[in-house]
Parts: sequence; C-alpha cells; structure tokens
Amino acid sequence: MLYYLILAFQAYCIYHLFKNGNAYYWVFVILFLPVLGSIIYLVTQVYNKRDAEKIQDGIVSVVNPTKKIKDLEKRLRFSETYQNRVNLADAYLAKQDFFRAIAQYEEALKDKSQNHFYIITKLIEAYFKVEEFDKVIAYAEKIKDKHEFDKSRAQFVFGLAQDKLGNFEAAEANLKQIDIRYSFYEERLTLAKLLIERHKADEAKEILQDIVTESQNMTAPNKRMYRNTVHEANKVLSEIEV
Repeated sequence: MLYYLILAFQAYCIYHLFKNGNAYYWVFVILFLPVLGSIIYLVTQVYNKRDAEKIQDGIVSVVNPTKKIKDLEKRLRFSETYQNRVNLADAYLAKQDFFRAIAQYEEALKDKSQNHFYIITKLIEAYFKVEEFDKVIAYAEKIKDKHEFDKSRAQFVFGLAQDKLGNFEAAEANLKQIDIRYSFYEERLTLAKLLIERHKADEAKEILQDIVTESQNMTAPNKRMYRNTVHEANKVLSEIEV
C-alpha cells in the first residue's frame, strides 16, 4: 500500500508540474528522490495553507477515484443541503455518470429559494450528452435571455441541440457566438466542421486559421492542453486547401 501511495504522490507532483508549466528538471528530482523529491517540490512549488485540501484530494483521487463521490454521497445523506446536492451532481457529471447527475440537478431545482442559472447550464450539458435534445432546448429557453448565457458554453450546446433537431439557421446563430479570439478552441473547431458540412468552407477556413495562428501565442500549459485541438484544426485546414 505504501508503494502505491508513493507512486500516487509522485504522479500528483508530475501532473501539477506539467499543468503549471514548471521547470522540467523537477521530473528528475521527483522520480529519483521518490519521497524527498516530491516533498521538496510540494513545499517549494505548490504548498500553502489554502492548497492543502486540494493536494490531499488530488492524491486520494489517484489512489481511489471513487472516494470523492462516496464522500459526497455520505455528506448529502448526512445533510441534504442545496450545495451538497449540487456538489454531488457536479462530481457525477465530471465522472460522466450523466443520468445520476441529472437526477441530482433536477432535485436541486425544487429549491425555489436559489438562483438556478448554474445548474440549468449543467442540465443543458448533461441532457445533450444523453441525446435528449428537446430537454436541452427547453432548459436553454429558460435562461437564454440572461446576460451570462450570451457567449457561453451553454449557448454553444444550445446551438448544437438545435442543429441535431434540424433548426440549422438558429443553430448557426448561437454557435457563432463563441467564435471569440483566444478562447473556446474546441468549440470553434466543432463550429468549423459544421460549417464545412454546410458547404461554407470559406467561413470554416477563417476560423481554423485563427485557431492555428492563436496557438503560436499560447502559454506553455495551454499549448499542452489544446495540442490535439490545434493538431486537428491544422489537419482539417489542410484538407480544405487541397
């Protein structure tokens, strides 16, 4: 068990290193000094009082991925608060357990004292994943006039659902709202592909060229995060230009 804990400790440190673009020499420190190296990395690069709980959660999630959800389920059984229910629903959604996430979000909606904008955006996402596009539309209609909905991921998913249901004109209007420089890279790639399907290659080409150009100015963490997206954008762009 101790061996696996050390491995998890190292894995978390290396994950944090690459995520935050820290110097690569830390990899050798962490690997060749398994315990001491990881402790030195945490103390010098990560640790402070506010991060302590996050570090613990990160290590535990490597050793036992289901522990977080089990803990949240116990917390909800002990105290059925709105926030405990939403936290559990978020954990289900992150684990791609969409139906359980939906059940908890729907239950949370019954609390009339809350502003439900956040959980409605999550329901939009979850219902799209299970291909219940009518419900995506229905929930999006409830919040589409909110300022926060404009140019958001929820608006993009709303557009995708409209596309699935054949409302192409409305879909395109919503999808194009996320065509914003230095953001929404994956969504913009999806938009470009949909435009190609509709024989709007010139519009798609412009979006793809923007993604490729912007990738040259990305920070190191973003370059790693969006590497596959940029690669795919280059690939689709080259296919258009042939």
